[in-house]
Amino acid sequence: MAASIAYVGGHLQYGVNFCMGQSYKQAIWVPSVTFNGCLQRELSWSCGVSKFLQIRKCNLFRSRTNENWKSFGTVITSAYLRDGSTKYFDFAVIGSGVAGLRYALEVAKHGSVAIITKAEPHESNTNYAQGGVSAVLCPSDSVESHMQDTIVAGAYLCDEESVKVVCTEGPDRIRELIAMGASFDHGDDGNLHLAREGGHSHHRIVHAADMTGREIERALLEAVVNDPNISVFKHHFAIDLLTSQDGSDTICHGIDALNTETQEVVRFISKVTLLASGGAGHIYPSTTNPLVATGDGMAMAHRAQAVISNMEFVQFHPTALADEGLPIKPKKTRENSFLITEAVRGDGGILYNLSMERFMPLYDERAELAPRDVVARSIDDQLKKRNEKYVLLDISHKLREKILSHFPNIANECLQHGLDITQQPIPVVPAAHYMCGGVRAGLQGETNVHGLYVAGEVACTGLHGANRLASNSLLEALVFARRAVQPSINHMKSSSLDLSASSLWTRPLVPKSLGSDVMHKILRITKEVRKELQSIMWKYVGIVRSTSRLQEAEQKIGKLEAKWETYLFEHGWQQTMVALEACEMRNLFCCAKLVVSSALARHESRGLHYMTDFPDLEESKRLPTVIFPSSHTTGTWSSRQLHQQPIVKSMV
Repeated sequence: MAASIAYVGGHLQYGVNFCMGQSYKQAIWVPSVTFNGCLQRELSWSCGVSKFLQIRKCNLFRSRTNENWKSFGTVITSAYLRDGSTKYFDFAVIGSGVAGLRYALEVAKHGSVAIITKAEPHESNTNYAQGGVSAVLCPSDSVESHMQDTIVAGAYLCDEESVKVVCTEGPDRIRELIAMGASFDHGDDGNLHLAREGGHSHHRIVHAADMTGREIERALLEAVVNDPNISVFKHHFAIDLLTSQDGSDTICHGIDALNTETQEVVRFISKVTLLASGGAGHIYPSTTNPLVATGDGMAMAHRAQAVISNMEFVQFHPTALADEGLPIKPKKTRENSFLITEAVRGDGGILYNLSMERFMPLYDERAELAPRDVVARSIDDQLKKRNEKYVLLDISHKLREKILSHFPNIANECLQHGLDITQQPIPVVPAAHYMCGGVRAGLQGETNVHGLYVAGEVACTGLHGANRLASNSLLEALVFARRAVQPSINHMKSSSLDLSASSLWTRPLVPKSLGSDVMHKILRITKEVRKELQSIMWKYVGIVRSTSRLQEAEQKIGKLEAKWETYLFEHGWQQTMVALEACEMRNLFCCAKLVVSSALARHESRGLHYMTDFPDLEESKRLPTVIFPSSHTTGTWSSRQLHQQPIVKSMV
């Protein structure tokens, strides 16, 4: 791949040319964030991405061979970890959800693995996934049907090859989980009980009651704990990827992380890095995501020159528990909304407004079984028209025993707040749930950054298109985590690094020198700024959008970010300083800007992206939105890597 960069009229132009003769239209960079709303291509997503991301023949990087770097064994560990500040591994995995754990278990057969996770290992979006995993496991179902459902839900923006890969390989990935000890629900006939959810034409959802993610996470974590080649570093917040430049190529060498318990910065040098850090739900005030989902991986990858795609497609889950409608209100505000799984509607749940009028048939002939984007917009419309704060989801007409056996977790949560779902409707409201966009990946999880792979919600594989089909996310994570294994092993075996590489990057600083009073002020202001950013995103970049409101959001976010950064630096903050809250804040700003810019670039309504001034779907605009790498010389603190980028020659 050859890259051409030139400044034109004060803006940065970035063109990408394939060795195979195809090329993308040049994208124009604007200050801070760049987008290409109308990517010109004749190739399919996966074909184009494969050529863009896989073919390295034009300028293939190989660092010099070092005989001492053939294995990250105990010798290296004892020789180079005397201060504990630098650790060496064959593979570094950022994130402990299903994608990271599944990948780690496979690559651990070929080398040493570090799993770097922000909180406790189980604290991931996987753990909160209630509904299940979709896969073709019934004789009456077919891969073609699953593909069609996925493409229809994705508003025909899905890449067909990616969809085919996931739907075809999915059943084997489920069987592997079962072989590893994951326990799923079975019917009276002894076969797996397959549920149905919105957008699916068949019963194909494998589940463990309404706690499927928790069961998968349990099985994978148990296997990880028992694997001697895997080391888990909990409470380690990934700050930035460590990269270098070789001409136009960017190479990843690991990451810097902050041990949030000891407040020490730890450097992980690795031959291969997998980003499996999840989504960015907390750019919004109401989200089903756990508190750790602050877009860290997407922001890190963007700063490290990775290509980002389809960030405008934010999926709002139509049914999160509306605490305001509960008989007994929670004593304190939740950090994340409690999800009422799609499977409740799939099992016959009916949506009503507060006048007990069923409204979904007015919006879509599929009624409650319509895809999530349709249901979320319908609820949003009802709330705005009627000036109400929530709607009702009723499953009480079903048999009590079935409700309690299918949804024990939901029933228990509601009962704690005085609501019996076997007799009363559940108050629900939409909440930010899933990012369909992310770091652009090829069919093997590869990115345009050498040595960097992605899987799970942080990745944009082309599977989801403009809207994720229910229960396809865990499936995608499993399939692409597994597909990234062999190319990762190949890269690991062909790569060597100088053991002195750790000293080539500036070390991030923990701001102890600022004193507790200053840090208290900075943290207080950062907390306020975070809430303000979330408010802007909810108000201007929510379920229904318009060009004028998106432009207003862009201006407001820019001013808020500048104000916050000015406050930090006026109080002694330095470019290389790191603290959990500040680093999360810069990642939230980065992801919010990526979403807004991508949304402004799409002049149509497709899937999750609905524009009042462009209400129609335009066939000519059925193209992914692509954000190309930025210039390191421009942008805010939030958009820069915290360390200096060395030139590869200094490592030789």
